[in-house]
Amino acid sequence: MKILLVSMNNLHFTRWSDQLRESDHEVFWFDIKDQGYSPSMSWMTQVVGWKKGFLKKKGRSFIKKRVPKFFSFLSSQLDAPVEKAFEKALLDIQPDVVHSFALYISCTPIYEVMKKHKEVNWLYSSWGSDLYYFQHHTAYLKDIQKVLLRMDYLITDCHRDHLIALEHGFKGKFLGVIPGGGGFELDSIQNKIQAVSERKIILVKGNQNRSGRALPVLKALVALPGLLCDYEIVIFGAQHPEIFEFQKEIKPTIRVHGLLDHSQILELMCASLIYIGNSNSDGMPNTLLEAMCCGAFPIQSNPGNATAEIVTHASNGLLIEDCENSEEIQQHISFAIQNISMIQNAFAYNQAYAQEHLSREVLTKKALKMYQSIPTTEGSIPFER
Repeated sequence: MKILLVSMNNLHFTRWSDQLRESDHEVFWFDIKDQGYSPSMSWMTQVVGWKKGFLKKKGRSFIKKRVPKFFSFLSSQLDAPVEKAFEKALLDIQPDVVHSFALYISCTPIYEVMKKHKEVNWLYSSWGSDLYYFQHHTAYLKDIQKVLLRMDYLITDCHRDHLIALEHGFKGKFLGVIPGGGGFELDSIQNKIQAVSERKIILVKGNQNRSGRALPVLKALVALPGLLCDYEIVIFGAQHPEIFEFQKEIKPTIRVHGLLDHSQILELMCASLIYIGNSNSDGMPNTLLEAMCCGAFPIQSNPGNATAEIVTHASNGLLIEDCENSEEIQQHISFAIQNISMIQNAFAYNQAYAQEHLSREVLTKKALKMYQSIPTTEGSIPFER
């Protein structure tokens, strides 16, 4: 089978596509952002270098930074349109399926081309806030509905988003639920996992942006100085200035990190007693799944009840129902620290769950079966230039 992947280059895409590395499929990648050739994905055929109609990377970056309006003008006049570049790739490759990752990044820009070539199978992987958040915005909803109506196949990272897709017009075949980046390398994680009794870190995802809600978590921690005196608070992924201000306010030892390497985050999770992730919109958070794999007790927001699909409240984790309510979060943290037996039981349960449902081996087999369920065209697509 010829598979044409359409995505920007990020960690989730790299991890997903790597599941196809040892398969018998011919894999192609159209870099929707044209970020450049990726050596780590040299095993697949990469469609890159299609966009830039003026200057090279350094020159473009200089102009974009110094005179952004002029850069936008040059880009609009001289860069190749994504539709034209993608259609050329489509006609040259003649894939059995086009697989787009994330709706606004990789579906809407090529919608007109895929609408024109209705005979080509189109598969969409819904990530994060793709459907849940943007369905409430009229302009975005129109894009969601037209894309879903054209889509032949769907993969989601939670059951909630399958229901949302059906509500907004999806009539194709649902291939199942699978994490956005595929499975996790549990063998390498196991070597780093610490026993619950040795863990003295409370780990917080530090996103404070459109969806991230780290500030209510930090306000909750400020209110628990006595209870947290034996723990170190570690925040990762912090970029908002207010997050760094909490270094002055939280009395226990606190470390605030900006962006960390993925391996560094996993090491922190393997040493953390509690992991807290909080947002107003998400699918099934990969960081939540990683925390469970690493043995950290999760306290996680539950937008649209997605998290509740794998976390049972007061059993293998705690669910934040109001992401803005620091008092609720404070109660959850207090309850967890005072119920170490619950954390011990959750550790055992989540480790077993990860082995059965989240391992790289298990989910790679599942992903490959998804692709195999899509019929090949056998060269019969009537492409015309």
